[in-house]
Amino acid sequence: MSFSRSLQSLVFILAVVGVIALALGGYLTPVTRIILTPVVSAQAWLSSRFQAIQSLISAPQDVTRLRQRNIELEAEVSRLQSQVIELQQRLTETNILSALVEFARANPEYRYQAAAVIGYDTSPFLKYILINQGSDQGVRRGMPVVTQQGLVGRVAAVTSTAARVQLITDPASTVNVRLDPSGAQAVLNGQITGDVVLDMIPQEANVQVGDLVLTSGLGGGYPPNLLVGQVTGIRGQDQDLFKRATVQTVVDFNQLEIVLVITNFRPVDITPLLPSLENP
Repeated sequence: MSFSRSLQSLVFILAVVGVIALALGGYLTPVTRIILTPVVSAQAWLSSRFQAIQSLISAPQDVTRLRQRNIELEAEVSRLQSQVIELQQRLTETNILSALVEFARANPEYRYQAAAVIGYDTSPFLKYILINQGSDQGVRRGMPVVTQQGLVGRVAAVTSTAARVQLITDPASTVNVRLDPSGAQAVLNGQITGDVVLDMIPQEANVQVGDLVLTSGLGGGYPPNLLVGQVTGIRGQDQDLFKRATVQTVVDFNQLEIVLVITNFRPVDITPLLPSLENP
């Protein structure tokens, strides 16, 4: 019995050694390939299905995280865009204020009160703006209003903290002006279209396209030598008593943001001095 068991053990050991020897010699590779190929394929199939199931389970969480991250990024972009717009507005205001300061330095004979434009008249027949400075800041009715480019208009009505400014483009606005270099006197009238025209130009005046239009100071409504614009066209016939001319203003009235009120100029009311048409 013991001899039989020893023989079986010896045979088993020899068989194992033989298999190992055959394997090391490469003789069992085809057999191994035949046996292992189905096993490897099955393992690969199971692995792919497991990964698919795992992805399916984790996908909702990934989508939720991506959506949350997208919302956060959009909020950050909006915040940065708001900052860019704010910085651009500050830069624009700084440039405007710098130009106004330069204008004030170039015209030291006047005292100024800076004011922000807070509204426009909505009527198509009126040309007014609202500013955020009023009688508490020394603003009075009739004071001229300018920008660094030139004449804007004059204060028409005042409250304690705000004022309404009649633009020179208003149909009811009239400004006594002179032309440079000829020195001819004329009257600048606003139009319902928002344009301005020169009336009452003497027929003998040598007016040319490109001539500068400045306030004359006559009539007491405005100080002299405030720039208004340039002549762009001349109308009239030789038989007319006066010429007319179109003017391009130097101020862009659609882009007004900050203006200057000339606070040390008080208009003169010459109405009582005008001749009366009534019989004495």
